Amino acid sequence: MLHVAVLRSPHAHAVLKAIDTTSARNQPSVVAVLHGRDLDGVLGSIPPPVMGPGRPVDALRIPTHPVLATDRVCYTGQPLAIVAAESLALAQDAVEHIEIEYEVRLPVVEPLDAEAAPVIHPELGSNVALHVHEQGGDPEAAFAQADHVIRQRYNVPRLAPAPLETRGVVADYQPQTDQLTVWNSTQAPHRIRVHLSELLNRPEDAIRVIAPDVGGSFGIKDCMFPEDVLIPYLALRLGRPVKWIESRREHLLAYHGRGQEFDIEAAVKRDGSILGIRAEIVADMGAYMLRTTPFPAFNACRRLTGPYHIPAVQIDMRGVLTNKPPTGAYRGTGGPESAFCMERTLDLIARDLGLDPAEVRRRNFIPQDAFPYRTVTGVAYDPGQYDQTLTRMLECLDYPHWRAEAERRQPYEPRIGVGLATCLKSSGASGDHRHEQARVQIESTGEVTIDTGISPHGQGSETAFAQLAADALGIEPAHIRVRHSDTTLVPFGEGTSASRGLIVGGSAVYTALQAARQQLAQIAAHELACPVEDIDFQDANVLNRRQPDATISYTHLTNLAHSRGALVFGGSYTLPENPFTFGAHGVVVEVDPETAAITILRYVGVHDCGHIINPKLVEGQIHGGIVQGIGQALTEDMVYSPEGQLLNGSLLDYAMPRAPAMPAFTLDTVTTQSPTNPLGAKGIGSVATVPAPVAVANAVLDALSGLGIRHLDMPLTPDKIWRALCDARGETV
Repeated sequence: MLHVAVLRSPHAHAVLKAIDTTSARNQPSVVAVLHGRDLDGVLGSIPPPVMGPGRPVDALRIPTHPVLATDRVCYTGQPLAIVAAESLALAQDAVEHIEIEYEVRLPVVEPLDAEAAPVIHPELGSNVALHVHEQGGDPEAAFAQADHVIRQRYNVPRLAPAPLETRGVVADYQPQTDQLTVWNSTQAPHRIRVHLSELLNRPEDAIRVIAPDVGGSFGIKDCMFPEDVLIPYLALRLGRPVKWIESRREHLLAYHGRGQEFDIEAAVKRDGSILGIRAEIVADMGAYMLRTTPFPAFNACRRLTGPYHIPAVQIDMRGVLTNKPPTGAYRGTGGPESAFCMERTLDLIARDLGLDPAEVRRRNFIPQDAFPYRTVTGVAYDPGQYDQTLTRMLECLDYPHWRAEAERRQPYEPRIGVGLATCLKSSGASGDHRHEQARVQIESTGEVTIDTGISPHGQGSETAFAQLAADALGIEPAHIRVRHSDTTLVPFGEGTSASRGLIVGGSAVYTALQAARQQLAQIAAHELACPVEDIDFQDANVLNRRQPDATISYTHLTNLAHSRGALVFGGSYTLPENPFTFGAHGVVVEVDPETAAITILRYVGVHDCGHIINPKLVEGQIHGGIVQGIGQALTEDMVYSPEGQLLNGSLLDYAMPRAPAMPAFTLDTVTTQSPTNPLGAKGIGSVATVPAPVAVANAVLDALSGLGIRHLDMPLTPDKIWRALCDARGETV
């Protein structure tokens, strides 16, 4: 096994004048050293994003990410060269001997400055890489009729996905069989195989990609990165196994989520009804585009209206290039960004008009009789019980009690704040992501193998799919095996993202299981001399439900069926429309005006997430989503210097939430079956991450509102709150 270390740019923006790898090549046990110019004409750039027909844009300029930089570097941490050696320590030592001459250029760091700044990629002609304009209804008339207009700027900072397991790639080439095997911590092994086939100029069937159990992703592992192709390339070239595991600092330098600025105006009536909104969005896309880079900004633009009936909308979104790492999908992919702005605006409406924040939301909800509903920007919503879900959340929160407690508090006591947020989260994305396949094979012994194109990374898909099979065939989950994430064993699949695991992948599994059940039921009906519709599968037996004593064992049936041919059933499913999960979160916080310390006293989340297969899996996903949302609200932010240097590039400085600081969560669900899929399910993987940050922020700012503090952007650190308190009191910081 050879081990790889990567040389990364120490500069955010620089021209590469010269590179000398002679000394590095001469270091002990070094087998190979490669830099960008060694790969000219050998490896192309990382495959660019594709905006399908479901994502219309007004302008798209794509700066593709080179595998290794050749003539310039555009962000701190960009890969420049790689060293393969007999050990990781020796490879890391050799990297230090690579000599590079830079001509440092002034970086573009602030996205709001990008349009007027020198163009980062001259061949594109502009730092505006993406432009989307959305309009529906009559915004001019809406603002002309308004009793009041709310205006506010919001900044949603960059965040690190920070999964437990960083990225990693191991590759092994066997010349005897001409087979390249790649182990990759990815959400989409089949897509990685397609891209490797293109970049390495090899047939797909000569490449096997395996994604073992992946320790989290949150979006980052849905992209392809330089190391994903460099490690297989080295294995082919050197004829030896090659390994690279990303360090935590490399992870924090490589890719971020979020990073958007919003300017919003809302035209409202005196009763809080929203007549229309106007918004300008500037999204920080970084220096290059990876596969998912455009999608968060596009989603934030299309879904800004959330669960509310807003008759007039005008949104202009510009995705700009900066000298920072690429952004892309991160749990929620545009949902938390747009929800933060919309839900903060609703609280400001309530504050300015002297209304209750819960009633402002209720007044603007899409009416129950309006479903299926289409927004003025063309997004279709399946049914949901918004009012009932909000009501249930307020009951669980004990909303009147905490409102009264906030009023009762004396000026010298810690202040109480109550924050609410309601949201929608789409599932299933568009294009190929709406389609998935599955295969079910039943042995003569009755053992079941399910092959799925879903590639899970912590959601519990194997458990849910085994439950589907157990329910369909009346057997214990222990007799069911679920295989995934191996392009040889399971030669199909779109992987996992956009909360598509159950609604698309599960529906494909369900379709195959129903075909298996139907064939077995027909054989059983012949054996039991009854109509096929009277056959039932229960407790490892197959019976006539009208005559329960008439039964045969499940294993006898499968053995009998095998005598007539193999039991292999294919299933596929294409999602016709995206289901939308609704969430209502409520938070109570206590803010100490002396220390600016925040304590979360109560947290309630209620979700209308369709038919639930496994309540514990849903609970786990919601817990994780809330915690990530709390981190976004209170502690997390990628901090850059004016020179484009990341200032908190380790977990000593990038402050993620920790378990002891988390409150207990009170959770509940409301069920509205979705008509978009046979399971009636809605995606749950990201929904809690959408309202959680703004629910916490609304609670903190509610506690501070009596002191004249109107708005603060996340993260709401004690330092930021303390400075705002000093300013409100007229004190010098």
